Amino acid sequence: MSLNLTDLVKRPGAGKAGKSVRVRANFFEVTTLPAQNIHHYDITIDGPSSSLEFYRKVWKAFETTDGQGSFNGYKAIFDGRKNIFSSKPLKLGEAQASQYEIALPNAAPSKKAGSNNATIRIKRAGEINMTELHLFLKGKAACTTNCLTAIMALDILIRHVPSTMYTSVGRSFYIPNDKQQLPNGAEVWQGYYQSARPTCGKMMINLDVSATAFNESGPLPNVVSKILNRRSLDDLRRGIPKLELNKLEKILKSLKVYITHRGERKNVYKIKKLTPTSAEKTMFKNESGTELSVATYFSQKYNKRLHYPFLPCVAVKDDVFFPMEVCEVVEGQRLTKKLNEKQTADMIKFTCQKPNVRANKINQGFSLLQYKDNEYMKQFGMNVKPEMAIVNARVLPTPKISYHRSSQGADFAPQAGAWNLRGKKLSQGASLNSWSVVNFAGGIPSQAVQRFVRELCQSFIETGMNVTNRNPPTINADPQGNIENTLKEAWLKAGNTAKAKPQIIFCILPNTGTPLYAEIKRISDTVLGVATQCVQSKHVHDAKKQYCANVCLKVNMKLGGTNWTLMPANMPFITQKPTIIIGADVTHPAPGDFNRPSIAAIAASMDARAVKYTSVISPQKNRTEIISNLANMIKDVLKTFYQACGQKPARILFYRDGVSEGQFKQVMDSEVAAIRAACASLDKSYKPTLTFVVVQKRNHARFFPIETRDADRTGNCMPGTVIDTDIVHPFEFDFYLQAHAGLQGTSRPTHYHVLHDDNKFTSDSLQELTYNLCYTFARATRSVSIVPAAYYADIIAGRARFHRKGENWSDTDATSESLDTESHIASFASVIPELRKVTYFM
Repeated sequence: MSLNLTDLVKRPGAGKAGKSVRVRANFFEVTTLPAQNIHHYDITIDGPSSSLEFYRKVWKAFETTDGQGSFNGYKAIFDGRKNIFSSKPLKLGEAQASQYEIALPNAAPSKKAGSNNATIRIKRAGEINMTELHLFLKGKAACTTNCLTAIMALDILIRHVPSTMYTSVGRSFYIPNDKQQLPNGAEVWQGYYQSARPTCGKMMINLDVSATAFNESGPLPNVVSKILNRRSLDDLRRGIPKLELNKLEKILKSLKVYITHRGERKNVYKIKKLTPTSAEKTMFKNESGTELSVATYFSQKYNKRLHYPFLPCVAVKDDVFFPMEVCEVVEGQRLTKKLNEKQTADMIKFTCQKPNVRANKINQGFSLLQYKDNEYMKQFGMNVKPEMAIVNARVLPTPKISYHRSSQGADFAPQAGAWNLRGKKLSQGASLNSWSVVNFAGGIPSQAVQRFVRELCQSFIETGMNVTNRNPPTINADPQGNIENTLKEAWLKAGNTAKAKPQIIFCILPNTGTPLYAEIKRISDTVLGVATQCVQSKHVHDAKKQYCANVCLKVNMKLGGTNWTLMPANMPFITQKPTIIIGADVTHPAPGDFNRPSIAAIAASMDARAVKYTSVISPQKNRTEIISNLANMIKDVLKTFYQACGQKPARILFYRDGVSEGQFKQVMDSEVAAIRAACASLDKSYKPTLTFVVVQKRNHARFFPIETRDADRTGNCMPGTVIDTDIVHPFEFDFYLQAHAGLQGTSRPTHYHVLHDDNKFTSDSLQELTYNLCYTFARATRSVSIVPAAYYADIIAGRARFHRKGENWSDTDATSESLDTESHIASFASVIPELRKVTYFM
């Protein structure tokens, strides 16, 4: 009888398919773990602040006194919040609980005596039995709460010293040494992520480089001119326009600033708001009851004539104002707002590092994070090997893809994960008859539009589409005008010209801005029920063959065609029995937005080759990770599958994106039950076999080829590299798969973890099917990094954000305070059912 080690699926043995290679992985082996049990205590700190920074200061002061004798000469580690761990018991007396008073040094002279004191309460919570962790790693015992606490203690142990030296965010530490400026008053810092991971037979430390955006530090007026994108502060002499002032206040709110006008007494304050008036016009009454402006007060009291009296003041309390020029932004404050387009582009450039550069940086991180001469780790008896692990990997065989029989070399296996359309005709070319073109880009003459349409039609025909109308009606439109009326006019013109229902409207856009694109998609998806294809004006001026071919891939799918398929031999699981592949994802609103809903979306295959997809969208409560309406969504796609194929799916393969490890059990229990309920609601005896796989793109595993012959031209591992030993879970069914060819930087593998499996997949059969499906993503002639069903679900959920009327897309900082979540959900329009039968979201 086998041990019941897990509620999830046990690994059915490691895979064997493909060519064996060895790679370096950014995992560092823990060579010795604490031999003795670890003692766990709860800590409560009461004081004037509850910030992490304050708690760390209190702990440091407590630690320098040997915990007022309670540490007994040993070292204890603190997680910054509620937990202490020590290698030896603390001296807390018989009650195993104690209270201590701490007086912090460096209290500002202005503060009242005693305002910088804190009270610490420590109480014994338990003892961590390390034997259980060893048994779990060897696959001889389940992962108990005790094991999870042991792993947490190791995590805190490796973080303890760096947390006293660097700025920490989550599991990462950031260092300002190589920081780089981003547009609009932000900067990006290089950092290091670390995490203690249980793997096969041992603990490992996953160590990776990371980067995050911080608010730029320094004099506040300089930061303000950058946020508002002004060359100099002189540009603001006439004052800040109201809209920009509101935007500025949102960005500066809660930012910490030093006050510098009183010499060295740099008190730190949080910005509460900005005054609507400038420093020379912001009035208040001084101690003697005289009304004067902030600028006059500073001139009289501190003999300081303001350089920028035209800037607003910073309010740090209801009645305390400071001119901006006496404020300096404190370093190391993370930017919590969503980055704008320019900031994101510069951030990507900063983080994009070639594999060898990234590997060197990771090795530097090992030294910076103090693994070697770490007194705390020594005392606990933990040692970590200073080299990256060398692990066994396999490169899976490349699948064959199939185009129309009239193509040159219709069936072939792509080289290095990419191919092109030269000499190829699409598997099933759609017919294009009823269509129109809307030109929103005023600078493009009609001759250029006609030339682009001719070029496009030529490409469509060469790739196997049937274009029966090469002269679609064209209308010029104002991008600021009534978009709904414009598109309705285009729809009518298309229909009247072709005497047939309109199939697609082409829209030429003046720029890459979101507002116009969002409105076009809202109207076409939810009002007219017609596909649209947006093209940038710069491509219309210069219509390259490659660009036209890419547009063709999207248009053919939107019209119900098929671009290419896998050979049946490469997907036996799908071809043996009617099978539906479903991808699911939940996307959440931007950080800080607690009113807009989260959006759940699923994409489901509709044919025997798993290339045609239907979709369902369901807005739900803000930041809910479980898909609350899943049963109805599944019911919907099962019905559509039946209508398209004439039979019910006998098998369901469900790829679920965006679930973290801590939510595995909850998601499995809730969503597997919802899928079962959906099947039973159609027919009580309908019980298809279900496999539920979580897809994790946001992981910190990176692989580096050891031999040049095992690398692609970017220095990354070859597409199809799979790892299911050494660095994976001790016994559950998970694997890393890098399915794509690198374009720039270091490729990120995707982590797949099987939560439920009625289909009895072997490691090889699931890994090969997942990899082969990555060649069927319909808008790119290359294999993609994540299984297409999950990729489509992510695109659909992103697209659904545009389906709400009256959304303010021009303001990236816009929050949604005026409506509650229910009202938001109700304001989303549904996609017209007819459109959902095709991949309108391409």
